[in-house]
Amino acid sequence: MPEKLSPEAFLDAATHYPILDVRSPGEYLRAHIPGAVSFPIFDDAERARVGTTYKQIGKDEAIELGLEIVGPKLAAWVKMAKKLAVDNTVLVHCWRGGMRSGSMSWLFETAGLQVKILVGGYKAYRNYVLAEFDRKIPFVVLGGKTGSGKTDILLEMQKRGAQVIDLEGVAHHRGSVFGHFGLAPQPTSEHFENEVVAQLRGMDYSKPIWIEDESRHIGQVYMPLGLYSQLRAAPILFLDIAAEYRLPHLVEVYAHYPKEALAHAVGKIKKRLGGDLYKNALDALEIDDFTQVAAITLHYYDKAYVHGLQKRLPEQIQEIVINTLETSLQTDVVMAHPLCQTQFS
Repeated sequence: MPEKLSPEAFLDAATHYPILDVRSPGEYLRAHIPGAVSFPIFDDAERARVGTTYKQIGKDEAIELGLEIVGPKLAAWVKMAKKLAVDNTVLVHCWRGGMRSGSMSWLFETAGLQVKILVGGYKAYRNYVLAEFDRKIPFVVLGGKTGSGKTDILLEMQKRGAQVIDLEGVAHHRGSVFGHFGLAPQPTSEHFENEVVAQLRGMDYSKPIWIEDESRHIGQVYMPLGLYSQLRAAPILFLDIAAEYRLPHLVEVYAHYPKEALAHAVGKIKKRLGGDLYKNALDALEIDDFTQVAAITLHYYDKAYVHGLQKRLPEQIQEIVINTLETSLQTDVVMAHPLCQTQFS
């Protein structure tokens, strides 16, 4: 009989053994346990056929259809699983820890593999993920207006030993209407949550965990309330960097993208800019005056950021004036700040 593990024990085991996710490819693509291998019993069309048969005809007929579908695949599955196994062991889960994972576990054990399964399946894992955001997380937030280089600072802090979660990196988006340029497609909000918890699992909650100040939406990713509430309640180190330092950085990051894409992005904030500024931005774009385009959009984003900052309690905010966008120098200043040395009980 396969060993049955709770979500937390299953994830502990996954540091050594491979996870085989036997749900359909569509289920896996929507969201999965980070690091899991897609190992579907049914493809999406087959799963739909079996489900329809179950609903319209009956359980026995659905099982017979399932057996007919999987029969020719059994030998190949065993060969694949043995190649993936570590110490002759694999971890297996489906959606609710039912027939799919049970059937695959039986096959693997019959072939001589050791199998550990996730009790309650992926559904139980998701309940575990959401519960993690209800725990007190020792966040310290790095804030600053658009173009301050916050992500680069966080990544440099991480290299120097600080605990960091790059929310924009996990979300594949920099936060503004231009934020998707040059990045991979965004994950679903569900998979974003899975990835964040996977990173939190390896962290020491007695020490600060640094994240960047974000709105609840990061592009199309929607942050769970438990995570966002803790971000908003955490102390924030605000980097006050003048626009004259930030503008060249924004031009360097975005000016090489096609004008049509830049114009489309500016169009998304047309109402917030107002008709005149929107027209001025497009006119500047037409003549390759990227600094002017950045200045117009930056004025809007700066106002929006300050408005959001003012909603925090004054005692949450500590401010540093920095007159450079040199990441190494910025990081020196941030890591010398008392917030970087804070201990959490």
